[in-house]
Amino acid sequence: MNQASTFDYGRAFSRNIGWVTETEQEKLRSARVAIAGLGGVGGAHLLTLSRLGLSHFNIADFDEFGVHNMNRQVGAFMSTVDRPKAQVLDEMARDINPQADIQVFSEGVTETNLDEFLRDVDVYVDGIDFFALPARRMLFKACYERGIPAVTAAPLGMGVALMYFKPGGMSFEQYFQVEGHGENEQYARFIAGLSPAMLQRKYLVAPDAVNFKERRGPSTMMSCDLCAGVMGTAVLKLLLERGDLRSAPWAMQFDAYRQKLSFTWRPFGNANPIQRLMLMLIRPLLKS
Repeated sequence: MNQASTFDYGRAFSRNIGWVTETEQEKLRSARVAIAGLGGVGGAHLLTLSRLGLSHFNIADFDEFGVHNMNRQVGAFMSTVDRPKAQVLDEMARDINPQADIQVFSEGVTETNLDEFLRDVDVYVDGIDFFALPARRMLFKACYERGIPAVTAAPLGMGVALMYFKPGGMSFEQYFQVEGHGENEQYARFIAGLSPAMLQRKYLVAPDAVNFKERRGPSTMMSCDLCAGVMGTAVLKLLLERGDLRSAPWAMQFDAYRQKLSFTWRPFGNANPIQRLMLMLIRPLLKS
């Protein structure tokens, strides 16, 4: 039997009603969200938003699943090893909602397909790998120029750091200020900007697991799950215009391991004196 012919949208997402109205649910259904990167957080974002009833997505990832993804990526199974992440996540989202309209960019987001990827998009959700700064900068710049709200939820330790870049507000580049710097300095500035509170630092028990030269670091599924929950809520608030969402230079970090929540406000972004001090502490770690 054809799944799409037996699927009933209203019944499938009826348990959302109460936290959203039926009118709001239809608004979520008609919105389009772009997600770049479908690994640790990006895949979880797609499935969470799909279960929220969103039905229009542009998704992008050029990578394939490997055994090393098992600890944190929702699309990683022995049956999906060596399969394209974009294809697997497309299938998983359609298994939740067979009526979903999903545009798949299996080559990732490039300068060539950037306009198509962001066409008719209401919110951009960042799921790009930490080390892919050029692509991330390109996307946030494009969103800012097009007036598209852009949100990132970074998996840090056993917690989440949320940042929202509002159209007309402080831009990604104004906040992180990575232009003109070398690769290590860009990483340092990205870390400092994402996590001004650094709540995760105190329980890193094996520092050698962080290796910037090899572009690898430790991760947890708990963190990715927290990111998806926080991101899903942020997207809901943006699409339904439900209350305030603090935008840059504000950042939020919640750490489940330490049971702490922190809101930080850094006017001038990484040019802020507090951020400059933090950068002095981070730089030596990246050279080791």
